[in-house]
Amino acid sequence: MRMKSSSPQPRRKPVDFAKARNATLVNQCATPGLGSLMAGRWIAGSGQLALALAGFVMVMVWFFKIMIQYLGQITGDVQPQPVGWIGLTGGILFVASWLWSWVTSVSLLFEARRNAVAGPRGQVGPSGDPVPPTL
Repeated sequence: MRMKSSSPQPRRKPVDFAKARNATLVNQCATPGLGSLMAGRWIAGSGQLALALAGFVMVMVWFFKIMIQYLGQITGDVQPQPVGWIGLTGGILFVASWLWSWVTSVSLLFEARRNAVAGPRGQVGPSGDPVPPTL
């Protein structure tokens, strides 16, 4: 026997073309995952944003370690150590988050296209009644 949950599951708002376009632009040109969060894709957006931030932090750590080594070589205090793996791993993580956000962006654009073709049919109002089409 299945028990009903006391609170109804929230429905995701249908994605229109403007929202999908804006989310795609933010995902691809600003921060991977942020556009997905704007479009309501919470799990994918959180994962993309976490990967992008981890990759960015690793690249910054690599950059500062390299700069410290260069400055140490000038004064002769520091022996060079291999730290390239940090930058490479960070770069791979960031590119992976960017590609994942690209897949989500394409999915949003296809969903917006389906919603535009389907029109307002199938939408329900706050009371649960079907929403009539508008002119």
